Amino acid sequence: MATTSTPGSSPGPEDESNLFDDELVGLDPDDPEARKFAEHLDRIQRVQPGYTVEGYISGVGDFADSANRLGGHRKLMAVILVVLIMLGVTVAVWDAVVFAVTTLFGG
Repeated sequence: MATTSTPGSSPGPEDESNLFDDELVGLDPDDPEARKFAEHLDRIQRVQPGYTVEGYISGVGDFADSANRLGGHRKLMAVILVVLIMLGVTVAVWDAVVFAVTTLFGG
């Protein structure tokens, strides 16, 4: 089994050598494609709870990293998704502020 790195950190040289020794036997560690595949395996095998704040923020970070790696219409769809989420948050905050002001000042 491969060692996993701490959430939010990139794998260090020891982790990469362990990964190439354990799971990617026969692949050249200096090959850029093999390194990208090793990073992909590290992201896939990383275990962290999604129900904690740290897990949620790490998941958002993984989404942002994935969106930055994408190109074309997929990146555009990720941007549209983020804009829609931010719009929903803005509307919810605005409604909460209006409710608080009307409750406090009896409007």
